[in-house]
Amino acid sequence: MSDSLVIIPTYNEKENIPRMLETVMALAPGQGEPFHVLVVDDGSPDGTADLVRAAQAKHTGRIHILERSGKLGLGTAYIAGFKWGLAKGYEYLFEMDADFSHNPHDLERLRAACMDGAGVAVGSRYTKGGGVSNWPFHRMVMSYGASLYVNLILGLGVKDPTAGFKCYRAETLRTIRLNDIHFVGYAFQIEMKYNAKRLGFTISEVPITFVDRELGTSKMSLNIFREAFLGVLQMRRFDIRPAVTTAQA
Repeated sequence: MSDSLVIIPTYNEKENIPRMLETVMALAPGQGEPFHVLVVDDGSPDGTADLVRAAQAKHTGRIHILERSGKLGLGTAYIAGFKWGLAKGYEYLFEMDADFSHNPHDLERLRAACMDGAGVAVGSRYTKGGGVSNWPFHRMVMSYGASLYVNLILGLGVKDPTAGFKCYRAETLRTIRLNDIHFVGYAFQIEMKYNAKRLGFTISEVPITFVDRELGTSKMSLNIFREAFLGVLQMRRFDIRPAVTTAQA
């Protein structure tokens, strides 16, 4: 049994998912155990799930799939993955995209930050040593502006608050009331960090280079961006309390 689960949401990622799974399976971590992967597929009509099952047969016990009936949102995919992973006893749970915008070779550095005590380790584009590659200028401006906006409104103190490449310690996810997370799109990433910070967990930023996808279609849309912009204003009013476990009740 591994201590680390990489959760990858998919919708029409047939161009990327076989190579991504093989890359993660081939990692030889210097610390900890080999990574397991959970693909949360939202009914991809392009056959993504079939490719995952083919990889499962090759890597028995290390690749898992959770199939859902349709596009239910990024946030709900991750929350379903978190609940699955916590129930299975994983200690470190990761968020990662399927399209290689997140370099799987950075997984170990994220895990190391959590092993050193961080409640959340963020793969950060905007901390010292981080960066982006192959992005058009307008997207860089929008992303960096969003980071400034989030910190201005929420005082989060994270240089890359919208980042989606992360490692959580299991304790952090057990403490956050996952059923009460409000947002399912871009704002989900901000809300999870905001909850972790308000609940007293340390957020560590690990520098990464974010590379724009080469294959497949981006899921970003105007509605997702609008949700994030308005959602940040709402987050200050949220009642953020730790989840009550059976042992605490």
